[in-house]
Amino acid sequence: MTAPRLRMAVPVGAPLPLSLARIVLANWLFARGHAGQVTLRLEDARAEEQGEGAEGVAHDLAWLGLDWDGVTGQGTSAERIARAAEALKASGRLYPCFESPHELKAKRARRLRLGQSGSYDRAMLKLSPERRAAAEAGGKRPYWRFRLSGDTVAWDDLVLGRQQVALGTLSDPVMLRADGTPVPAFAGAVEDMASGITHVIRGADLLPTTAVARDLARAFGHDAAAIAYAHLPAADSGEEGLGARHAHHFTVRGLRHRGIEPDALVGYLARLGTTGEAHPGTPAELASEFNLAAIGRKPPRFEWRRLLAANRQALARLSFDCVAPRLPNGCTEAFWQAVRGSLDLLSEARGYWDVVAGTIVPPVIAGEAEFLRAALCALPTEPWDASVWARWTGALKQATGRTGRSLTVPLRLALTGEEEGPNLQALLPLIGRSRVAQRLAVAAA
Repeated sequence: MTAPRLRMAVPVGAPLPLSLARIVLANWLFARGHAGQVTLRLEDARAEEQGEGAEGVAHDLAWLGLDWDGVTGQGTSAERIARAAEALKASGRLYPCFESPHELKAKRARRLRLGQSGSYDRAMLKLSPERRAAAEAGGKRPYWRFRLSGDTVAWDDLVLGRQQVALGTLSDPVMLRADGTPVPAFAGAVEDMASGITHVIRGADLLPTTAVARDLARAFGHDAAAIAYAHLPAADSGEEGLGARHAHHFTVRGLRHRGIEPDALVGYLARLGTTGEAHPGTPAELASEFNLAAIGRKPPRFEWRRLLAANRQALARLSFDCVAPRLPNGCTEAFWQAVRGSLDLLSEARGYWDVVAGTIVPPVIAGEAEFLRAALCALPTEPWDASVWARWTGALKQATGRTGRSLTVPLRLALTGEEEGPNLQALLPLIGRSRVAQRLAVAAA
């Protein structure tokens, strides 16, 4: 494969949803994994609505670790798009329309009642120059539709396999609004042809848009097969989703605020839809293993538990120097080494710091008073090091005959208030003998 060229269009004005972040990441990983280039195009329905929205999206993408070979805005190729539109007007493939949304809705409803197609009826193709002049004299400004060829467009999709769309089943799409601004699909198609784009990776919901883009290419005399397409099935949250009914309700920013690490989200999104388990990694680390052919054709599910598993691994990779500013005041490197493999979210470190350096009230453990008193009696004297847990539990095993969880769970509950958690071999010396003795006495009461 020659080095691919990709262009990723991202709308601005709203936080970046996970569904789109996954597609952006797929473009980046594919390009970088094949020594190619990928540019970012920031789009909005209205240029004046960009500003802060564009900055927010750029921040989200940078947080994920993505960079670009170029960044363009909606106005970058305005002249080129205007020339392309005029060429289509001259050839009769772009034609003016004056129907209002209300009129279009009423016409469509009437056709459906008669058992006809709901597609646009091309009534404006019959518009006479006199009627057009009268409409414009009355203050109306036309928007412009692209007259589809009516052919069946087919291609071999890099994810979904052989695809075909009968253009006769689609409405002629609007390409220019009444104020003269292009819709993103038209601007993107023109830009792709002009920029030598070789691959387009997008959501499966845009299959009709792809068919239109290939018809546009032919209208301009371009080779429609010059661009390869890959369509990713849309992900849903499923029954075990991220806590909302639809995955697109979730944003990169929202998950960042909930405590998800960038490497965890990148690793999770890169594997979503494949059979492989997600593991954390930077985009640069994952690019070489990313494979479009590994993505299934069925819609995958966003699953919170799997994302948390990846986040736990991501936290375990972080050094103390990297994470120290985000830990509670006073936390030491020894503490971080002890707990970092047991956290789903970094915010959980607060509770373990209370276990180590603060005050907690352990539960009274029914039926375990005698065992906990024996544990208190067997408590080794200080100084303590990493061997104290083994020495203490070894002595308790000899004194009580207990082994396994029947020995360790009551001790963990008394010392931390939890049945599961960090390895007590590392945690016990940080808690210290006086806190351990106090908690054992309370739990045994």
